[in-house]
Amino acid sequence: MVRTLGVAVVGFGWMGRVHTQAYARVPHHFPGLSLRPELVAVADEVPGRAEEAAAQYGFAAAHRDWREVAADPRVQAVSIAAPNFLHREIGLAMAEAGKHIWIEKPVGLTAGDARAVSDAVTKAGVQGTVGFNYRNAPAVAAARELIASGEIGTVTHVRIRLFSDYAAHPEGALTWRYERERGGSGVLGDLASHGVDLARFLLGEIEALTADTAIFLPRRARPTGATAGHTRATGGELGPVENEDYVNCLLRFASGARGVLEACRVSVGEQNNYGFEVHGTKGAVFWDFRRMGELGVSRGTSYQDQPVSTVYVGPGDGEYAAFQPGSANSMGYDDLKVIEAHHFLRSIAENTPYGATLADAVHSAAALDAMSRSAERGTWVPLA
Repeated sequence: MVRTLGVAVVGFGWMGRVHTQAYARVPHHFPGLSLRPELVAVADEVPGRAEEAAAQYGFAAAHRDWREVAADPRVQAVSIAAPNFLHREIGLAMAEAGKHIWIEKPVGLTAGDARAVSDAVTKAGVQGTVGFNYRNAPAVAAARELIASGEIGTVTHVRIRLFSDYAAHPEGALTWRYERERGGSGVLGDLASHGVDLARFLLGEIEALTADTAIFLPRRARPTGATAGHTRATGGELGPVENEDYVNCLLRFASGARGVLEACRVSVGEQNNYGFEVHGTKGAVFWDFRRMGELGVSRGTSYQDQPVSTVYVGPGDGEYAAFQPGSANSMGYDDLKVIEAHHFLRSIAENTPYGATLADAVHSAAALDAMSRSAERGTWVPLA
């Protein structure tokens, strides 16, 4: 029996739009799901944005204040896609109101924020899913199985990269994203949080780390009006960039493996260059988000001069079969969010967590806090 679930979206920038479209697509790709999302409410503080969203997507109600969503008894589940500094307040309020939450990473500005939301979700007995979308790529799921099977032997080391140019332009506006109080740890929360999740998803727990960080564009112009995304600003008063443009981190895993995690938001010439290289005693596996349906795989008994083959993922890998009938048919970023929406709704339907949870967010946030401490002190920091 299929039942309806009233959902709301708080924060209707690009990510709020992606969540909304994912809700609409879930029944098409996962027809066996026993819940059907109904778009009940949308909230955004920018004048007119919520009304536009309601008109375009069919939300029953539009609000400027997210508190009206928390008070609406028709809303049973909420997507939280507001800026990072609001995650804790909104997450706590929604959980305390008995609403399931699908919240974007990094779930606040610190590990304390993520832990508070996680505790509130547990106390309320509701489900919580977190936006670590890259683990949802079928190729990443296939890589995880290949690693776990021992086909590349014992993992020795991994390199995870997340390079982008979204903040590379010197005229990029000094929005909340670049302020410590509202944007937290900069590229650590934006991109390195995904890297930590991929590291744990593939190789298990991180035992200790040491990191170095830098700000390469120290001043930006303040915007003169409302902003969305990565707006440019010229002529405005210049202000300081308070959080990190770049992080480089060495990792020690509980398994004994070693790792390098590097993330940068000002990498000119790089657009969403995200991926990993995992090496083992008998082989290796490589993934590049820009070629999302491919894996580079080296396995065998040659050791030296062992070739790397390109493997196209297909039905049987992750949730690929819900989107395409045969190998090498392309999937896209938004498809990863449909998978995430499915995990969220299935968690609610079965009262069992699926996909990335708030516990994963707490682990990621703890690693980010450790990176900040390490960069400040110049030392290794344990995570145990």
